[in-house]
Amino acid sequence: EEVKKEYPQLEIAGVHGSFDETAEVEKIIENVMTNIEGITGILVVSGGQAGVGKAFEKLKLDKRPYVVIYDQTPKNEKALKDNTVDFLIDQNGYVRVVEGLQNTLLIAVLGLLIGIVIGTLIATVRVVPKYKLLPRVLNGFCSFYVALFRGSPMVVQLLVGYYVLLPLLGVRTSGLNVAIAVFGLNSGAYISEIMRSGIQSVDPGQMEAGRAVGLSFSASMCKIVIPQAVKNILPTLGNEFIALIKETSVVSFVGAADLYVAFSYIASNSYEYMVPYLVMAMIYIVLVLIITLLIKLLERSLRKSDRRN
Repeated sequence: EEVKKEYPQLEIAGVHGSFDETAEVEKIIENVMTNIEGITGILVVSGGQAGVGKAFEKLKLDKRPYVVIYDQTPKNEKALKDNTVDFLIDQNGYVRVVEGLQNTLLIAVLGLLIGIVIGTLIATVRVVPKYKLLPRVLNGFCSFYVALFRGSPMVVQLLVGYYVLLPLLGVRTSGLNVAIAVFGLNSGAYISEIMRSGIQSVDPGQMEAGRAVGLSFSASMCKIVIPQAVKNILPTLGNEFIALIKETSVVSFVGAADLYVAFSYIASNSYEYMVPYLVMAMIYIVLVLIITLLIKLLERSLRKSDRRN
């Protein structure tokens, strides 16, 4: 009845289900062709709801009277094997998953590195003494930059960058490159505040000691203050990296292929959404657990050189 409502122009002659043997299918076809007139084709599908979904698509394209014979197997092990696993392995769906995983990690890692560079420069400008005009101007620009990227969602920044700024500048590039750039700029705004708090957590006497032995402000900052600040903010940087990993799920708005795009493609083509999305969730969880473990190991390694412990 649902098919008749969806496709009123079709004559759905009959439906039969629950078959496992090829001989049983042949017997059903023979009975249908013998007892029902006006049938121009018989469409046999399997895989429960996923198979029926594919049959509906074919009915919509052919626009001819069919009898649909399908296996009413629920979403169990057989259905999962016939649909998701088949598309993932036999039809090379895993290639899209690998590509999506690579792009997810590439966007997050490069975005974090760009963010660390930008954030460190901004944090340094923010803590420089404002005795002259140039530091005050730079501080105002950095404050505007941080407010801009922290005050707008990542999706909006991606859309503006890809659909507004690139056409205005006459630049043609891929959605992946735009995603890396936007993630780096966005991360730089957050890391600048993280780095600034880390620098301010270092004892001011460290800077004074560096200046006392003849080092310049920049040399004291790079060689004495920032290395200590990084040790203090390492857990927060780890949280920022985890946030970037999870936020990559929005890069599909600019045509970049990440894990979400890969598993959405598999789900839409196999008509099985539960398993692909559960697998995707598991991959994100495993990535976060691995990053968390690496951050803890790095913290433990740096703590060995800390005399206070």
